[in-house]
This record gives sequence, C-alpha cells and structure tokens, in this order.
Amino acid sequence: MWVVHGACAGDGRLLVWAEDSELPAKVPGRAPRGPVAHPFAVPGEALREALPTDRSKVDNFALWLPSHASAPVPSPELVRDPLTAGPAPRGRIRLRSWLVPAVEIAAAAVPEVLTGIGDALPGCRLGASARFLHEVGRFADDVVSRGRVLPALETGGDRPEARWRPWLTGTDSARLVGLREAMPPSFRCVDAAPPAQALRTAVHALVDGIARVRAEIDVPRGRDATAAWLRALTGEPRFDADPDEVDRLARELDDWRSGTGEKPVRTCLRLHPPDDDEPWRLEFLLQPVDDPSVLVPAREVWQDGDSVLHRWVDDPQEALLSDLGRAGALLPELDAALRVAHPMELELDTEGAHEFLTSAPALDQAGFGVLLPSWWGRTERLGLKLTASSASTPGVVTKESAIGLDAIVDYRWDLALGDAELSEQELDELAAAKVPLVRLRGRWVQVDRKRLAAGLRFLEDSRTGRMTAGEALLHAGVGGDGAPLPVTAVTGSGWLGDLLSGQVEQRLEPVDPPPDFAATLRPYQRRGLAWLAFLDRLGLGACLADDMGLGKTVQLLALEALSRAGGSRGPTLLVCPMSVVGNWQREAARFAPSLSVHVHHGADRLGGDELAERAAAHDLVVTTYPLAARDATALSGIRWERVVLDEAQNIKNSASRQSKAVRGLDARQRIALTGTPVENRLAELWSVMDFTNPGVLGSLSTFRARFAVPVERDGDTDAADRLRRITGPFVLRRVKTDPAIIRDLPEKVEMKQLCNLTAEQASLYQAVVDDMLARIAESEGMERRGLVLATMSKLKQVCNHPAQLLGDGSPLPGRSGKLARLEEILESVLADGDKALVFTQFAEFGGMLVPHLSGRLDTEVLFLHGGTPKKVRDRMVERFQSEDGPSVFLLSLKAGGTGLTLTAANHVIHLDRWWNPAVEDQATDRAFRIGQRRDVQVRKLTCIGTLEERIDRVIEEKKALARLVVGAGENWLTELSTGQLRELVALSGEAVGE
Repeated sequence: MWVVHGACAGDGRLLVWAEDSELPAKVPGRAPRGPVAHPFAVPGEALREALPTDRSKVDNFALWLPSHASAPVPSPELVRDPLTAGPAPRGRIRLRSWLVPAVEIAAAAVPEVLTGIGDALPGCRLGASARFLHEVGRFADDVVSRGRVLPALETGGDRPEARWRPWLTGTDSARLVGLREAMPPSFRCVDAAPPAQALRTAVHALVDGIARVRAEIDVPRGRDATAAWLRALTGEPRFDADPDEVDRLARELDDWRSGTGEKPVRTCLRLHPPDDDEPWRLEFLLQPVDDPSVLVPAREVWQDGDSVLHRWVDDPQEALLSDLGRAGALLPELDAALRVAHPMELELDTEGAHEFLTSAPALDQAGFGVLLPSWWGRTERLGLKLTASSASTPGVVTKESAIGLDAIVDYRWDLALGDAELSEQELDELAAAKVPLVRLRGRWVQVDRKRLAAGLRFLEDSRTGRMTAGEALLHAGVGGDGAPLPVTAVTGSGWLGDLLSGQVEQRLEPVDPPPDFAATLRPYQRRGLAWLAFLDRLGLGACLADDMGLGKTVQLLALEALSRAGGSRGPTLLVCPMSVVGNWQREAARFAPSLSVHVHHGADRLGGDELAERAAAHDLVVTTYPLAARDATALSGIRWERVVLDEAQNIKNSASRQSKAVRGLDARQRIALTGTPVENRLAELWSVMDFTNPGVLGSLSTFRARFAVPVERDGDTDAADRLRRITGPFVLRRVKTDPAIIRDLPEKVEMKQLCNLTAEQASLYQAVVDDMLARIAESEGMERRGLVLATMSKLKQVCNHPAQLLGDGSPLPGRSGKLARLEEILESVLADGDKALVFTQFAEFGGMLVPHLSGRLDTEVLFLHGGTPKKVRDRMVERFQSEDGPSVFLLSLKAGGTGLTLTAANHVIHLDRWWNPAVEDQATDRAFRIGQRRDVQVRKLTCIGTLEERIDRVIEEKKALARLVVGAGENWLTELSTGQLRELVALSGEAVGE
C-alpha cells in the first residue's frame, strides 16, 4: 500500500512523494550524518508513471522528517501487515533530513492529480499533507474561477516576472486563515518555513499556475515592457525589457492595484439598527486581511498611537481615511464622514440604511468588510403564500381518482411575510410606504416597490383557481413558474396538507401487517409501515433512510404483504447489490412466506415475453444494479406495481448508466432504501429523489443553484432548512440515537449477512472440494479426520478471500464477496460515527486486512492477535475505548474473544464462522456487557450456497442440541459419512455473484 504526501518548496514548487508499506521499514545500524536515501520511499519514476498526469518531473529533495536513529518514522497513514512488519525502531524521535525522490507537479494539474489518484492507484491513501495540498488547490481553483485574481509584476530577481496573485477579501480571507490553522507540519518538510509563509507560497504558486492556463489575453504588438509583461502572463513568467520601462510599469501597476483595495488592512463598515426613533449608526473599523479575527474600532484607531494594527500597517489612521474616500465612490453618503477630523461612525436615516444594505455586495467585492445586522441575511422577505386544499380529510384517502400528483386541488394565493399571511390593512401600509425598508410586525422588511405592485396585480388576476397536486408540491420545492415573487410558504388540507406539513409520520395511525406476516414489528417499524402505506395509496415515491440495522428490509416486506392482502397486484421489482440478493430471498421466505420471489440473475436468466410472463406470476422480482442497466430494455417493457432500490446510494451519480436505467422503469410507485441518502454531495440526494418522485426538486441545474451551492459552499442554513421541508414528506430517516428508537430497540440485535462468492472463489472452492472427496475415499481413522478438518479450514479461507488460501500476497480488492460486504458495513458504521469489532479466526488474514481496510476506509484499524505484547494490547484497548480513538478494531478470535471490555463498540462483525455458538457469544460479549450504554448489532457473515450456510442452518435448527454436539470445535464434522460430507460442502448455483 502506498501513502502519498504533499509539500511546497520555498520557491513555489509543488511536490508529491510516497511511502510504500512493502519496502523495508528500517535501515540496519545507525545512519551516517547528512541526508541519505529514504529507506521506504517509492521510486520517483514509479510514482510519476502511476500519477494521472503527464505534466510532472522527478527530482530528489532533502526533506526534514521525524526520525529514529536509523530510519524515518512511518507516517500515521502507512499501515503494514502487523504479522510481518517486525518491531518498530525505538529511541528518541527528532527531525532529520532524508533524500526523497519526489514528483514536481504543475500547479494547474494539482486538483486533477490528487482527485484521481485513488482511481489510478487502488488501495492508495492520501496522507494529511496531500489532503491539505488538495484543499489548498481547491481553494485556489475557486479563487481563479470567480475572477478574484490580479496580474502582478515582480522585480526582485535578476529578471522581471509576470505573475497572477490572489485578491482575497471577506470570506476568502477567513478561509485562508482556516487553511493556515489546519496545515499539518509535514507540509513544510522541505525548508521548514513558518506556516503563514508556506501557505502564502503554495497559494501564490497554485493561483498563478491555474490562472496562467485559463487566462485569455489579447497581447498588443511591440517589444515594449507592457507587451512583454502581458505575454509573460500566459507563457514563461520571466521576460526581458528595458529596466526604465519595467520600473515605470511597476509604478503604474502599484497605483492601479492600490485602487482595488489590495492592502494589508481593510476598512469594515458595521450597521447598527435603531432603537425606537433613534437613527441608524454605521460604525467604522479596521481589520487585517490575513487575520479577520482582529477588529479595531475607529475610535481606538484615533485614540491609540500604539495600535495593534501597526503589526500590519505603519499608519492605520491614513489607511482608514484613504479607504473611506474610496468607499465614497460606491456609497456617496460616506462623504459626510470625511467632513470631521476623526471619523468614527455615520448616522443614517432609514433610506440611507437601505442604500447601505443594498450596496453591501458591491462594497464587499471592492475589498471592504461589511458587517450587517443578523436579521438581514435571514430576514423573512415579502413573498407569496400558496394554500391548496384537497377533498379528503387528513390521513384518510377515499377515492383513488382524488389522490396522487395528478389530483386536482383548489388553490389561493396571498402575500405573506415568510409563512405569515398579511392582512389587507398591512398590505395597505406597505403600498403607502415611501421607503423600501419597512418595520412590520416588529421586524425590518425590504419592500421592492415594483415587485410589490407586480404581486398585487398577480393577486388580482390569479388569486384563486385549480392546479395539480404535483404543481403545488413543485411550488413548495423550487418555487414553480409564473409567480412574480418568491413562494415563501405552501400549505394545504387533507392528504396534501399532511405532505406539506412535513410531519406525515407523526399524524398517521400505526398500521399492522397482515396476520400471516411472520415478524413482530417494533413501534417505530409500524410507524414506518404506516408512512409507506400512506404514500403507496397516493402513488407517491418514498425514501426510507433509516440507520443500518433498524429494519428497512422487514418494513418493505411488510408493505408488500399488506398491499397484496387487499387483492391482486402486479409484481414488484427490487434492485439491490449482488451481495444482498440472498438476504432478500431468505428474509422474504422467513417473514412473508405468502410472497412468491423470482431472482432475475445468471447466464440463463429470462428476457422479453418470457421475463414478463415469469414476473407476472410472482410478487417480487429481485435483480442487481448491473443487470438493471444491462437488461434495461426488457425490464422497462414491464409495468411494475412498485420498483424498490435497496442500497439506493448506488444511484447517487445521476449520470451513471444504472441511474438512468432505473429512472426509465415504468412503475406505479418507487421506493428507495438507503442508510446514507447523502454521502458526499447534495446532488446525490437529488438523484435519489428524482428517482422516487421525478420533478419535485426541479432540474439538477436548478437544484444546484438553489440548494447544493448555497449549502455546500456557503453553509446557507436557510437553504438547508428549505430543503428539509421539501424532502420531509418523502424521506423518513430514523437514527439509533433517537430517544424513541432507543426505547424500541432490543439490547442486542443478531443478524446474518449473506454473501456471494466471486467466480475466482467458486473455482477455488470447487477445487478444494474435489481434492478432498478424491482423497477421503482412500483414507480412514486419524488420517481421514485430519483431512476433513484441513479441508474445512481451506474452505473457510476460500470464503474469506482467495489470497488467504493461496498465501501469495496478491491484491485484495474485487476478489471476495465477503470482503465487499464487510467494507459496505464498515462504511455505514463510520458514517454514523459508531465503532465496530471485527473477529476472525485467522490471524494471518487479519494481518492482510489491516492495510487494506485502512486504505479503503481511510482510517486507522487496530489489530490484536496472539503475538501482541500485553503492554501493546492494553494500550490498544485504552485507545479504542477513548472517545476520539480508532473506530475499527480487528481481533483474532482466540486472542480477543475473552477477557476484554470493549464497550465503545456497538457493532460486532464475525467475519468467519466458528460454528460454536458459545465461542461466538463470548466474543460478542466483549461489547455486549456491563458498561454498554447502547444497543449492540451483531452481524455474522456467511457465504450463500457453501458449507458456511449449511452448517449455520444445522446450528440454528437444532441450537440446543448443537451446543452439546458441536462442543468446543469442529471435530463433529469428522464423523460424518462421505455422502453427508459431499452434501455439506457441495457448491450450489446461487453461491456465485457477478
């Protein structure tokens, strides 16, 4: 496994280098003085060939790194196989110079390289310094994209240079401070520059490199300094020109730049609202550009000759006067402040305050700080309120024709302040007001005269009428079309009112599944079933986003059983990952035996009319995401009663082939099941919602403009609240920490996680079985018993991973269905902020998993095995139990199955089955014991169609007897006849996944 690091040299060169966990961890003996070759650095040429760019070159750099006497300390992200790495070097750690082959990356390629390196190098991890360089690159790219750059002329070297420099104001300055505070020390390993200097060097290099590639400049002909400088802004930075002309150009650029507000300190303007009949006050302050936390009132600037601002500027008073004069060009009212000797604030009337508020964006763009009243950013401005009424009463649906998105509803428009409807008297007061800023109901409101008039005209022409329920929901979501003012509130009555209230779950009475449903639903699951049934009656889509382990599967099966109890319905198509197809088959057979299930999978799967006939004869058709895309034509030709997506985050990329395929399916209702509706970007939520209820969130471009960008980039809480209100009717999410859910949950939830074999696993499994059956016929006694036990162990290893059986050190990704399921479970655990114990019988397999899972999950994975010294063992337990300790603890069953208290974990995963319930229970009790304050979820990973599933079935069917028969191990297997063994280990057709 590689760990990639980033660094910035003092001359602005941007470097990446990498450590390799497979290379030796230490150099024998004490290293000589001076820089020597880093012992486990990846060779430069190998790294360059692996990077997703060709705009790079390799060189050796002396890097200052924490070191022992004989070797550098491996970075925290570098994870080695604990069983083969050997003891770590001991002794005092100090900084020492090492010669490291590094790849120098062009600034414009940094975002591309560090974004794509995970795909280019599977299993590779980004170290803290590389992640930091990536963040700085994203910041620089954003600055350039928004045009916040200025051309500059630098004359400090032997030749003049043309450079692009960032022009940072407002939030950009705050972001820069945040980056400086987050800088890891390893980012400065080239020359140990101070953090502020290292960050400035990196930002300047990135901004210059990105802008240089993107800039389009019409260069005038000629050989004068100006023409040479302009050419150098998109080509080679250094240029030759007459020194006198260069000096003149430098002075002109300094004068021009001073007019843009690019200074070490800036003037801030803070508006104070009035109390009663007092005037508004506009206060003046000074603020350092690179430290926005420092705000010095103008009163102190004039009173204190030794102002703290002297760290940034020689004459703060002159800076204040100069800025006020420049700001007067944008806000003429400020000219009055310059008529006094020591301007500190300015009194404004309401009209002047409104002028300042509306000028704030221009002042911010010009480089001034603008501090507005807290209510201005979130003030409830004048808008339209839509009231829609349906015929039915809340929670009750009487006529199929009167429900759904196409149902006709009556509507009424009113002018409103936020969601508060305005009375006729208040409308008259607004119409009579002469100032755009009006105090209404104790709050300041901006009233646009033209828009107010347009709104009143709109009410005259279109106050009442009829529209579809879908149009009403669209108005609630993105505003719809045709309204001259923003739609600030949408309310309704009946079922539509329940949807618009965002509290459907709380308003509905719980629903019970039919009598033949073989599971007892917990109270929160009954509420979930009622919610699903309510939307089902309306033909509206739903996203059930309960936490992992809260029973989304059983709630969906209950809905299927309930909807079919009232009469015949068409088939439901369920699309899921291959790893859970077996789960759905068995859970349906267990909880809803009345449902007939057909699995659409395999080389002999049906198509065309045959598939349509087979689907019509079944209640539930189960297929996988790849097949949904591959067989899109056949599946889209069937009218489905319902299409359900399990693990719906698989369609988070709306442009992917499988996302487009499932959106094209014809169904009366659509349901998405996912524990992680949003993993990285809000666009993922749009993709899921566009599947369940197309159009409710508008187009993707509209969604990005109104929600994704404001929330993700600017942290807009109002936009986030609006999005929650819009999605509330269609997304039901309960988490394990909800008090109501905690009361409903048992203390321990045990579940089987059924996994498929890959084709490689199936081939190895069959080879082991054939070999055993051929040899067992010729053996007896102890030889036969030993052969059976050895074969059982080999088959377990095959079910875990081919690399464990082969022992060849081959890569792990993509070769094991069980490992894929483990990764999915741990990703959900980490996303919820929980901790997990993972048990395996095989210490050597645990050693293989540690570096793989560390890289795959980008987190530290602890590993305790029989060779772990007691002090190290105790330290591991202490760290895991701490609140901020690692979240994944891998343990060999014998070493970690008893004697430990690990109550920080609320998830226990048995990776391979011990087949002795007592042993597994003992291991589970590491988390499920006194001191555990949360409910524990126990998952036992079992491969479908293999001896793992068959032995598990024997134990479950005869558990009491099995505890006596199985005893403490697997010796009972050796007494089976050859025929029984053949039946036990035979590989079934359903075992193999895609």
